Amino acid sequence: MTETSTLIILGASGDLTERLLLPGLASLLKSDRGVDVKLIGTGRSERSPKEWDAVVKTAFNGDAGSDLAKRTLASSEYIQGDPTSPAHLEKLFEASEGDPVMYFALPPAISVKVIKALEKITLPEGLRLALEKPFGSDEAGARDLNEELLKVVSEDRIHRTDHFLGRSTVLDIIGLRFANRLFEPVWNSDNIAKVEIFYDEILGLEGRAQYYDKAGALIDMIQSHLLQILAIIAMDAPASIDAVELRSEIARVLRATWVKDGDPITASRRGQYAAGTISGKEVPAYADEDGVDDARQTETLAEVEFEIKTRRWAGVPFVLRSGKGMSKIRKEVLITFKPVPVLPAGLKGASSPDSLRIEISPETLELGVTTNGKGNPFSLEKSVFKTDLGKPELTPYGEVLSGIFHDDPTLSIRGDVAERCWAIVQPVIDAWKSNMVPLETYPAGSSGPVEWETSKEA
Repeated sequence: MTETSTLIILGASGDLTERLLLPGLASLLKSDRGVDVKLIGTGRSERSPKEWDAVVKTAFNGDAGSDLAKRTLASSEYIQGDPTSPAHLEKLFEASEGDPVMYFALPPAISVKVIKALEKITLPEGLRLALEKPFGSDEAGARDLNEELLKVVSEDRIHRTDHFLGRSTVLDIIGLRFANRLFEPVWNSDNIAKVEIFYDEILGLEGRAQYYDKAGALIDMIQSHLLQILAIIAMDAPASIDAVELRSEIARVLRATWVKDGDPITASRRGQYAAGTISGKEVPAYADEDGVDDARQTETLAEVEFEIKTRRWAGVPFVLRSGKGMSKIRKEVLITFKPVPVLPAGLKGASSPDSLRIEISPETLELGVTTNGKGNPFSLEKSVFKTDLGKPELTPYGEVLSGIFHDDPTLSIRGDVAERCWAIVQPVIDAWKSNMVPLETYPAGSSGPVEWETSKEA
């Protein structure tokens, strides 16, 4: 990497850029890992230099005071044009300094057209490509996309970004797993009864129909983000925390991950929120939201049970769930431990099993263990120990951008893993498209369909 890099954001007029990418860049620029970055935004829509400058300054907010941020703000520019045009791409590279990073904040179908256009021009040395999920629309599509990308740059220059892997809590799991004498010996099917990964939001559609109605909760969250968390929870210890070893262990565990018993009908459930009330605000039914095609029968709540066919995890259910329009925010990994085989006579068992709760947002760790009761020492109860994991230096997108600028793909999705994640969920997608699993409804602001047996908190 040269002293200065250029970040070219394709689709710079979109919500992703203003809400996540630019604030992430700002957090990187003010950190010890900051790099000298020239920022170029591009898109089909018009934006005057003054308008673009206002967008960047607003997104940087209070993080514009560092020398690096000031230089980025001063050199930033917006170049209008069609990103699928080879001539426009050449113009972007001509305006770049150093080794450019091209960030695809675009729908997948447009991204493919851009990649094909890149094949037609001479590319600058050191070019890196960063793509948002979903990577393709199925396993074959992901494979085709990978083949096109490799015609442009080598695999180590491709960053399939998943900002969940940049979340400090997810990274903390690695330390918790492999540097902790308390948990490392018991992280297996002999001691763990169940692993549940939740990502429930109170938010509804929030104007994202163009993307979300074609994806739904299964593809938006489980196929990508939550399977990556599953892999980090379940993988064996890598020899080192680097792009080769860590990503190899992630790939290995996902190759052993399957829908429970190979039966998507019994292993999956789906729901869609109806009209309801969230935090005192009336929310329309998902089917009535602007931009929704009710014929698609898109789920806003998805739950799938997986199994990992390895010696370590034989028989342990991994339940992944994500929902919108729920009664409360629940973003966490919940590890439920098995009870001890035998209690000494005279001890009355605790009301719930020991558990470890790793909250993704806010970043906290909560350990629930069996202890003697406060009144009767022979009556057991559950005591909870909780700690805050602290605020990270970088936002998740700042962490992702740091890896890209420093040529470190450790937190990037490897090509074969992108394909494998589609293969894992494809039986569920097929069953849902065939209406073999009913689409149930639940009022917005509730805990889900009344028919579902809601997961019990430890």
